[in-house]
Amino acid sequence: IPVFLCTEPFSGLWIYAANRQYYTIEMNNARHLVESAAREIEKLLSNKVKALKRLASAAEEFQQAHAWKEEFGVRLSALSAPPCTGDPLGSRPRIKPDFQPNRAFRRLVDFNHTAVHIPTDIYEGSTIVLNELNWTAALDNVFKKNKEEDPTLLWQVFGSATGLARYYPASPWVDLTKTSNRIDLYDVRRRPWYIQGAASPKDMLILVDVSGSVSGLTLKLIRTSVSEMLETLSDDDYVNVVSVSNSVSCFKDLVQANVRNKKVLKDAVNRIQAKGITDYKKGFEFAFEQLKNLSESRANCNKIIMLFTDGGEERAQEIFAKDNKDKKIRVFTFSVGQHNYDKGPIQWMACANKGYYFEIPSIGAIRINTQEYLDVLGRPMVLAGVKAKQVQWTNVYLDALELGLVITGTLPVFNLTKDASGNQNQLILGVMGIDVSLEDVKRLTPRYTLGPNGYYFAIDPNGYVLLHPNLQPKSIGVGIPKVYLRERHPNAQNPKSQEPVTLDFLDAELENEIKVEVSYLSVANAYCDFNSLWPIMSGSMPAIILAVCWIISACKLPVALSNKRHNRLSSRHFTAGEEWTANPETYEASYYKRSLNNNFYIFTAPYINSKTPLLLLRYQISVEIPTPPLPPKISCNAWSGMGNTFIYFPLLFQIGKFFGEIDPSLMRRLLNASLYSFSKSYDYQSVCDPESETKAGAGLRSVYVPSIADILNIADTDSDDFSEPFAKSSCITEQTQYYFYNDTDSFSGLVDCGNCSRLFHAQKLSDTNLVFILVESKPTCQSCDSKSLLQAEQKSDGPDPCILAQQPRYRKGPEVCFDSDENVSVQGTFNSSNILCIQINHALFTELINILGSSHIQILIYPVFKIPTPISTISKGEWVCS
Repeated sequence: IPVFLCTEPFSGLWIYAANRQYYTIEMNNARHLVESAAREIEKLLSNKVKALKRLASAAEEFQQAHAWKEEFGVRLSALSAPPCTGDPLGSRPRIKPDFQPNRAFRRLVDFNHTAVHIPTDIYEGSTIVLNELNWTAALDNVFKKNKEEDPTLLWQVFGSATGLARYYPASPWVDLTKTSNRIDLYDVRRRPWYIQGAASPKDMLILVDVSGSVSGLTLKLIRTSVSEMLETLSDDDYVNVVSVSNSVSCFKDLVQANVRNKKVLKDAVNRIQAKGITDYKKGFEFAFEQLKNLSESRANCNKIIMLFTDGGEERAQEIFAKDNKDKKIRVFTFSVGQHNYDKGPIQWMACANKGYYFEIPSIGAIRINTQEYLDVLGRPMVLAGVKAKQVQWTNVYLDALELGLVITGTLPVFNLTKDASGNQNQLILGVMGIDVSLEDVKRLTPRYTLGPNGYYFAIDPNGYVLLHPNLQPKSIGVGIPKVYLRERHPNAQNPKSQEPVTLDFLDAELENEIKVEVSYLSVANAYCDFNSLWPIMSGSMPAIILAVCWIISACKLPVALSNKRHNRLSSRHFTAGEEWTANPETYEASYYKRSLNNNFYIFTAPYINSKTPLLLLRYQISVEIPTPPLPPKISCNAWSGMGNTFIYFPLLFQIGKFFGEIDPSLMRRLLNASLYSFSKSYDYQSVCDPESETKAGAGLRSVYVPSIADILNIADTDSDDFSEPFAKSSCITEQTQYYFYNDTDSFSGLVDCGNCSRLFHAQKLSDTNLVFILVESKPTCQSCDSKSLLQAEQKSDGPDPCILAQQPRYRKGPEVCFDSDENVSVQGTFNSSNILCIQINHALFTELINILGSSHIQILIYPVFKIPTPISTISKGEWVCS
């Protein structure tokens, strides 16, 4: 087997030797580096906090000074982001925006105006919306002033409790959900940053009535309502769903309301069937037991029970008297479906436990009524005043306006008006938010201070990754690929996911899209493949791909390295022409990273189908410096080719393949003998080929938009995979990684195959990462398990969430909690002989009490539009009980 060794005479070693008087070596102080980066990040965020406070204060002043209008002769001039069809109130003067492309925002923007987004299911011509458009328009100047004082500001957004969102700068709205019917489903009240800013964290127990009377349309409405209720929760919240008789899902306790757990709960709810009878007592007993369990991880703030039912005669009074005497757990009840059952008992449950009662007669009432409870939970914050004016930072999520991964600072905006009696309004107007791109945060963590294998990482209070090299946003087929010949290796695309990315910290040891397979058990055990991609600088075009010939020659060791201490192989790393770029960075190369801190030779065998197998040898070289030694300076690479050999051994042509595919039974025996061990890891950011669809009417799982680079690839006659990315979709992949388990050098044993057996001997080769295996060859021994062991990534459903829930991650609880009303004058008290539940403003409520006196009646009054007092004081859709 011919061996070729190469070195470059003008390597970095020679440059260093000629200029060593200019270099000094100092040990890193890890604490100093982390504290320095933290200070820079804190400085960045503090500037955003100032802008947030200015916006929130201005919004409260503008709303307080606003004069409510019942009629609008001419429609307000507003730049509405979604296109409008029809204008029942007459033509309105349109603002003509001057959109210009902006690199920071990655889209067209207009810094002279703001834009407004109104959810599809809210009528934009309603009096409430028009008044809100009116007073929020005054925020334009504050947005602009913030931008002038801090040019690095990105999106500034005010999300209203009514669903209106005003954002600056103005930009055409793009709905990234890409639903099949292209309906805009965006609602600012369902965004993570709004949910987190509108109320303190929640422990929610959803109680579902699945008795025999709940069937047909009512059951479908309950399923949909529970799913929508789950969407009002964020990663700060905890939740579980149970029926009145037993658990719905595999979760035995409340679990964190992350994407994974909410999916499990939704799937479980969609499988429930109506049967049996209603037993509220048993259901509420279980609910209170769950919420009072302090042994499990919790949000430890607002505690809520949500009851979805079609009605019933039972009130479960003794359960509430026993388990909720102090009224610390709120109960919200939902009457679902159209029926003639008595609603009095479930109205009583809500009013007697500091909650509210809602009706969901049809599908159109679900979204509105399942999020109104947030206004109730926001009241303690309003009453707390300045104490609740604390900026909160969200977890990482994917921005709806295409900024990529962001965190958002939020600050609640309160209604400071008073009613006719002089009582303070207890409603939250909305949430103010300012985005910070993760790219801006990354720039504050020096890249080259920790060495190639070192990196900064950060986690949020929920244990989720905020910064990590493997945290990469992906969009299916969108964006210019990194410098790589994609048509040569179609599986190495650089897609970006449109799905929000949530990574557990323990899940961060996964591959990213460039296939750098690093096991964090130890650097020595890491397997890194050879194909490294280089990051594109912002705004730059991809580097030119150069083609060079293979350079194979015999070279002498440099004289300076031929001494006793450094008598090692030294070589220059060369690549195939099709994969060589004009700006290779050794510092980032996987072969370089793996060679660090290892004192033995590392062999790898990059294997590509239909290509000649190669062996790659590398070794680290230390540089002698008068100060502390500078360990690895360069990797030593050598190829051992087999293209011209006359040895015809079957395994010779399988070099580079995983041994578990070549001889599965022997690999299993080596695992059992503890020569190897393995660990499984999951990548939640993968992109997979589509599964074959069985239904003719099924559509693509994602919409692919070809980039400029894809279009240019049409000109390449050798490219045969241009259509492939059209079918890529976001997915989870699983990978099994194998590594040396112990330090024993020699292993012998027997591979028992039932009717036959094979002897084997395995010997670790000293100073290398190789194992020499001698095994008895018996081609007729076919009774062993021949199923291949796989090391490559495989599509997966991910880890079992039911098992993960048994060992929840640590969560740092909220520093401040606002979960109880300091002023209960609005909610009132309950008297069993006098029930009055009305849906109306408080001034008219007092007037009605004076008229009705102590009549034993129950009155249901729905909202009206013409009320003498400002509509802003009304809590739409809520029940006031007294």
